[in-house]
Amino acid sequence: MGLNALALSAGGSGVQTYIRNLVTALACTESAPGIRVRVQGSGAGELPPTIPTEQRPGSAGVKRMLQGLVPFGHVAAVHGLDVDLPRQRNVPLITTVHDLSVFDVPAAGPRLRARAERQLIRSALRRADQVIAVSNFTAERVQNRLGRTATVTWLAPAPDMTPADECQVIDARRRYDLPPTFVLQVGTIEPRKNVHLLAAACRQLNIPMVLAGAVRATPPETAVILGYVPRADLPALYGAATVVTYLSDYEGFGLPPVEALACGAPLVASRVGALSEILGDFQGLVPTRQLAPLVTLLRSYLCDPQMRSEQVTLGQSRIADLSWETTADRTIAVYRSVGL
Repeated sequence: MGLNALALSAGGSGVQTYIRNLVTALACTESAPGIRVRVQGSGAGELPPTIPTEQRPGSAGVKRMLQGLVPFGHVAAVHGLDVDLPRQRNVPLITTVHDLSVFDVPAAGPRLRARAERQLIRSALRRADQVIAVSNFTAERVQNRLGRTATVTWLAPAPDMTPADECQVIDARRRYDLPPTFVLQVGTIEPRKNVHLLAAACRQLNIPMVLAGAVRATPPETAVILGYVPRADLPALYGAATVVTYLSDYEGFGLPPVEALACGAPLVASRVGALSEILGDFQGLVPTRQLAPLVTLLRSYLCDPQMRSEQVTLGQSRIADLSWETTADRTIAVYRSVGL
């Protein structure tokens, strides 16, 4: 089985987490076919050294898209882990779609990039024998927008996303010079993430706001900006935060808030995409781009430690069945459906 994983690099985005943990789970599953993974040189170190890799030079944007079109040699099928599929006709092709944000919210990113990614997705879905989506929400968007039926394989928190101990939290507070109480949002600072709405809520509540993630848009002046932080520090940052937020206009799955819950953090997140599907009646979801409900819920969390604790317990119960072993098993079932 050829796995096209050119998108893999060091970091904590949802796509990186999917590739890293699915490939590792497939390699550990006895019923899985043998795999060979095509990666950029920087991505090879993200996988266990026992997994066979086919390394390619580092690239991004259009160059990476073109690399993804190069056929695999001597494989029984190919799975594009981030849409990318080779121009290959002699074997079954499977593609994973993480979201259709470049169709649904194209203004959230550069126009030329969105146009190229739309073309890439259309091409992959025309040629794929089977399509995998990471949520029912994404599967519905694929069906409605592009007319393809997709098999859903939910994601799961990465194995390293577990509650930090007290010493790790104290160390993180010291190294990042964190205030005693604060609201934390982890994720790229970009137009799709409503950091200015969060800033307005924090000003009303007179509580500091801390942002961790790559900066791709102008952040609020009142925010404490940590920039990109290593994945190893995230559980301790989640443990140090009074409340963790994830305000977004669009999510194909919503892995960061799921991982925050896995780390035992009180969570407030936008009710968008797959989050309602995954978290059910979890009360920490608010309508997107609405200040009043956000302020009300944050105030309740900040004033009521018991409520925060109860919501953490409820949220963790909603994600308890998510596992990479289950994701791998459902992916293998798709492989079997094309004759492997």
